[in-house]
Amino acid sequence: MREDVLAGPAPLVRIDHRGPATWITLDSPANRNALSRRLVHGLAGALDEAAGRGARLVVLTGAGNTFCSGADLGERLHPPATGAPPHPEVTVAGLLTRIAQAPLPVLARVNGHVRAGGMGLVAAADLAVAPMTATFGFSEVRVGVAPAMIAVPALRVMTTRALQRHMLTGEPFAADEAERSGLLTQAFATPAEMDGWISTMTETLGMGAPGAVAATKQLLSQLRNRDWDEGMRLAEARSDQLFDSAEASEGMRAFLEKRRPRWWV
Repeated sequence: MREDVLAGPAPLVRIDHRGPATWITLDSPANRNALSRRLVHGLAGALDEAAGRGARLVVLTGAGNTFCSGADLGERLHPPATGAPPHPEVTVAGLLTRIAQAPLPVLARVNGHVRAGGMGLVAAADLAVAPMTATFGFSEVRVGVAPAMIAVPALRVMTTRALQRHMLTGEPFAADEAERSGLLTQAFATPAEMDGWISTMTETLGMGAPGAVAATKQLLSQLRNRDWDEGMRLAEARSDQLFDSAEASEGMRAFLEKRRPRWWV
């Protein structure tokens, strides 16, 4: 197991490679893991590294009792005078897109409370779990702004009525409501139960071919909100391409030969 530190001299993001999974931890508890510029850059770099090493799953979590509190309001009021980091600027919008379009599944392991921009991280993830003690909230209207960028992923997973209520009021809500609304895949009574589920899910995702998993994730995004005929044309063309791939050949041979395909971990 190897642990790397990203995002500059003061660690804000930690990477922990655990077999086929890469765990990424937001490690800025002093400001409740707020989305400062450095944390956003560190998280983007960690996602890129996970994809580059061929990880089969990213587990995104936080240090302390907060998953992510949203934008760093102190930094918004008093921007750093040092200018942009030496690498290209990564915005929160770009980060959410990176999560949604990553070529591997991203699982948000909510360790505590989630507010504002942190809700975008949860909504952009492919899977999201939390203990019953976690609370959630689109708190932007209570500080004079709108939940703008995070509305894009949230609209794709949450029911319209629930989203309207929670975004317009900014009120906190519990994990069971987050599950009912579609924000969470599942809420668990205890963190231990949640981590047992994540362990099982890591093994299960490892049974899928990496290219096929990436293609499935992309198709789910591309087919959303398309009409039936257009969706079928796109899906048929992509299916033909995938059946002609090396992964498909290996998978079908393994099935007929009653053995595990080479990609199983």
